[in-house]
Amino acid sequence: MEKISVSKFKATCPEVLQRVHRTRKPVLVTRYGAPLAEITPPLASTRRRSWLGAMAGTGEILGDIVSPVTETDDWQGLEH
Repeated sequence: MEKISVSKFKATCPEVLQRVHRTRKPVLVTRYGAPLAEITPPLASTRRRSWLGAMAGTGEILGDIVSPVTETDDWQGLEH
């Protein structure tokens, strides 16, 4: 991981941020040689995704989903 002093980071902040974005490699900002902050690219999962289809492939069908649950003789319908 690249290390950069806080004074150099302040002077070149836009360039450092652009480089992290472009290379996807983090940069460690130090103060007197001690770690102060880590600049990392955003995670891919933070991008806004559509909720449509988000649960696709997670369900499981158990049994018959076409036939009625009870016998047709047990149904109480409207009688004319």
